[in-house]
Formats: sequence, structure tokens, C-alpha cells
Amino acid sequence: MAAHAAEPGPVVPPMPERTPKALRKAIAQHAPKLLPDFDRHWQRAIAAIADTYDLRPVPAFVAFWWGEYAMARDPELDAHVHDLELRAAESTEIAEAKALLEEAAKIRHRVQKLEPGE
Repeated sequence: MAAHAAEPGPVVPPMPERTPKALRKAIAQHAPKLLPDFDRHWQRAIAAIADTYDLRPVPAFVAFWWGEYAMARDPELDAHVHDLELRAAESTEIAEAKALLEEAAKIRHRVQKLEPGE
């Protein structure tokens, strides 16, 4: 009987450059279900800039979508975090719900620290 190598897991695409254009391209390629929300959010962000001449919405926009893409590009991680959040929402124990949400938040915080190419 021949031994079989373990099946490799799905390949997680690298993080793009930290720009709206690069994020949009990566989302379109690897997480297209996010694209309509990304585009709507971008339109709101640039409308706010046009009204106020304040560029602060751009870094906030990039930070938000950086995390969203970082999660969506890894279906297993995305499913795990959503499961933690769902279990927390359904929990009747405050301590359990808090622990589940803290674990999800730690993962979301960790993906924010990813660098382009990781």
C-alpha cells in the first residue's frame, strides 16, 4: 500500500500593495463577492473627500478593506472568524460570548498587521 502525501491546503494569495487600486484588483481577483460593497464604500469615501477636501477617509477606507480582504482571501480563516462571531451571538453565557468575540477580534487585529506580499 503506497503512502499518500497530505493534500495541500488552498493557496492563500498574498496581500497587495496598501492602496485602494491594488486592493480593488486583489478583491476582484480573489474575493469578488466583496467587490460591490468595496465600490459603494469607495464612492462614499471619495464623495466625502470632494465635499470636505479632507483626505482622512482614504487611510480609514484602506485600513477597513485591508482587513476585509485579508480575511476573505483565506476561506478557512474567514469561516473560523464568522463561526466565532456567530457562536458569540447565539451564546447565552456572557463570559463565553466575550471570550469568543475577543478571539475573533485578535484575529482581525492580527490580519491588520500583515504587510504587502504576506
